[in-house]
Amino acid sequence: MSISRRETFRILGAGAPALWLASKTQPAAAATPTAGAGAGAFAGKHTAVPLPFDPKKLTGISERMITSHHDNNYAAAVKNLNKVEEQLSTVGKDTPGFLVSGLKERELLFTNSLIYHEHYFGNLGGNGKCNGPIEKRLASTYGSLARWEEHFRAVGNSLGGGSGWTILDLNFHSGELRTYWAGNHTQSVAFGAPLLAMDMYEHAYAIDYGAAAGKYVDAFFLNINWDEVNHRLERADKATASLHA
Repeated sequence: MSISRRETFRILGAGAPALWLASKTQPAAAATPTAGAGAGAFAGKHTAVPLPFDPKKLTGISERMITSHHDNNYAAAVKNLNKVEEQLSTVGKDTPGFLVSGLKERELLFTNSLIYHEHYFGNLGGNGKCNGPIEKRLASTYGSLARWEEHFRAVGNSLGGGSGWTILDLNFHSGELRTYWAGNHTQSVAFGAPLLAMDMYEHAYAIDYGAAAGKYVDAFFLNINWDEVNHRLERADKATASLHA
């Protein structure tokens, strides 16, 4: 979840009124949660996952940058998802539709932000050297590993100065690898497994590189943990086989 100034104002503009109105419209429900609150869909118990690597040891991405990203942007998405789930526990048949849709939009945004950020941090901390099954699959799909990298970098750089994600997915519908563009947290392939996620929100690189998004993309590639990407590919392949059995 991006918590740059611009994104903060956008979130406050879209999400906060819904939460505020929900609390004002249904004070009794907020004080005494409806049946099922605190369990399942309304648990609000998500917790931030620690960085899976030593933040001091990344190449070209400073400890200050990565810890700020993790402790502020990602952690905020986790906290906000919990708050939204708690608010959703108050929704009932008489809740105005605009409140329901506002909360559900925030739920999707914060859920995807949590997922993408955990994939992003999870695929960092490596030496950047592509190997194993993913190397062969990318070369087969794109003509060469270099061609895939060229394409992935181009997608990332196209988002520079703005916001969004560049994501290598295994598309469950087709069974093929594809690099997808996402202008925000809610634009993603409908049926797929993210294998490699690159955060292109400014909060991912501004401390280190200012507006020079391309330099951040270079640094990202130096730190990819391809063993983790191969692990994700193995799991996704098993899921694909099961789906198409």
